[in-house]
Amino acid sequence: TGRFLSLLSRSHIALFAIDEAHCVSQWGHDFRPEYRQLTVLHERWPDIPRIALTATADPPTQREIAERLDLTGAQHFVSSFDRPNIRYTVVQKDNAKRQLLDFLKVHRGSAGIVYCMSRRKVEETAEFLCKEGLNALPYHAGLPAEVRAANQRRFLREDGIVMCATIAFGMGIDKPDVRFVAHTDLPKSMEGYYQETGRAGRDGEPAEAWLCYGLGDVVLLKQMIEQSEAGEERKSLERNKLDHLLGYCESMQCRRQVLLAGFGETYPQPCGNCDNCLVPPDAWDASVAAQKALSCVYRSGQRFGVGHLIDILRGGENDKIRQFGHSELSTYGIGKDLDARTWRSVFRQLVAASLLEVDSEAYGGLRLTDGSREVLKGQRKVMMRRESPKARERDRSGQRTGLSVLPEDLALFNALRTLRAELAREQNVPAFVIFHDSTLRNIAEQRPTSIDALGRVGGIGGTKLARYGERLVDIVREEG
Repeated sequence: TGRFLSLLSRSHIALFAIDEAHCVSQWGHDFRPEYRQLTVLHERWPDIPRIALTATADPPTQREIAERLDLTGAQHFVSSFDRPNIRYTVVQKDNAKRQLLDFLKVHRGSAGIVYCMSRRKVEETAEFLCKEGLNALPYHAGLPAEVRAANQRRFLREDGIVMCATIAFGMGIDKPDVRFVAHTDLPKSMEGYYQETGRAGRDGEPAEAWLCYGLGDVVLLKQMIEQSEAGEERKSLERNKLDHLLGYCESMQCRRQVLLAGFGETYPQPCGNCDNCLVPPDAWDASVAAQKALSCVYRSGQRFGVGHLIDILRGGENDKIRQFGHSELSTYGIGKDLDARTWRSVFRQLVAASLLEVDSEAYGGLRLTDGSREVLKGQRKVMMRRESPKARERDRSGQRTGLSVLPEDLALFNALRTLRAELAREQNVPAFVIFHDSTLRNIAEQRPTSIDALGRVGGIGGTKLARYGERLVDIVREEG
């Protein structure tokens, strides 16, 4: 505003720092037109140094940031995008609430964020988790400002809060001990996914990024893109970003390698800390199944959703089948060899491979693409990821990781966390300002019973030793 520019003119400014600089790029995932006005900084104050900062910019976005902010001649510092302590996991959506609850069972007592696509789903998820005994709070832009502020304050200052939120939550949140970020719906882009998952494990301790998605998410996001008021160029960009994320979700390669490649970074070997590395997926020749699915789409008129198409393939008997006479189709009942869950996976992977596309004007109906012709003619082999059995998915949850505390140290660790929460409330500060979880773990492992011994524990400086030492030592002695 003119008033703010006038204030700047009367001030002695040493540096302009532009945070979240990716917002200036029209090709970025979070373009904000207001950021374009920042060109006034180098036009009015060419001699004042400027620094632009972002954690989520792919190479094209980095170039546009430099151009828009007149920083092409400045030095560029690009560090690795890798967050080695975060474990990446993607599961096929199949009763998302149950799947989320199974995931959270190994994270009870830990702070985390659950991202949902809609405000309604945020509130439903928070209510569901509370009924299941978890300390969950909702956060979205439709809540009163005082409720949002109170919930954010609790998340920052208390231990073990699960924040259920839309992407309205997160900007400026720097809570180091977030042990997990879960997505119950597909994000819009790889950059958005990376930014949101990056809110986990900022203390360097093990954390997990868990994504649960299905074809319904893809249909909804594609409809949102097509029905938006954006220009065709922007729509094309958003389609490409969504397709890139779909490729990540369906990849059988190391997740970290695929994720970092999207930011122009090469990871030299499989990371050993994602679901694909820990439990390598099986591939199967789905060429015949793909031909059946594509043929079913074509013969039913290229206007029906996946649920009805699966009913046709599996020979279902219901009112919709009878209404459209689909029991007379040549594809009726030819897919009884596969269960409905496998067919959902087939259709989802066909969409991810651009062999089917969502017709946004036909209520999410599927239609063929040019690439599907080769498959139907038998000229292209289709390999697909074989979905893990449900029991196997539950077994994998046991491999998930949080802060590593030995079983024999857990009682003392929890007692120390309780003391930390009391101290945080007394001083009206976030719990991590008192001590990080890693410091409490060190105390629990070393069990110092004197002030001198406590002073040798990593993470405790002289000031905190003097302020909290006696109470910490008392807790250690009480717990033995």
